[in-house]
Amino acid sequence: MDARAHFLTLARYHAWATRRLLEAVSALDEEAYRRDVGLFFKSVHGTLNHLLVGEGLLWFPRFARGESPALALDMEAEPDRARLAQAVLDGALAWDGAIAHWAAERFDGRLRYTRSNGEAVDLPFAPALAHVFNHATHHRGQITAALTLLGQPGPELDLVRYLQLQAVQPG
Repeated sequence: MDARAHFLTLARYHAWATRRLLEAVSALDEEAYRRDVGLFFKSVHGTLNHLLVGEGLLWFPRFARGESPALALDMEAEPDRARLAQAVLDGALAWDGAIAHWAAERFDGRLRYTRSNGEAVDLPFAPALAHVFNHATHHRGQITAALTLLGQPGPELDLVRYLQLQAVQPG
């Protein structure tokens, strides 16, 4: 499997897992959704905001447009719960289209950007892109643990499960 195909699989899994997570989160009442349950970004709401900021507002512009926005990782980009869920899902869905159009040699290249603190960064492109999906998996896991703590079932989000479902019903 070439790099583009590998990352397209990860992007599609990422969108699938994000959708499933957001469906599970929708079962929380407002108090539980915003309650500080000890996550790094305190609540489910805070962690979803971090996913939006980190993935959709920082990493995607770096990879897709060569931009370097300066944003705080803990900012509340969207206070409204429904709009936040939609923005997180839209951010997850955007990767597929971007990756599909990147030249194969781009995956062997470099990602150069400026961090929010002004520091210049130069990273190998493919491992940095892998970080985006790994980061999202990390925070989906935190939210799944929070769901369980809050008395809700956590969704099955394993990549292997996604691959099994794709083998049975592609697309």
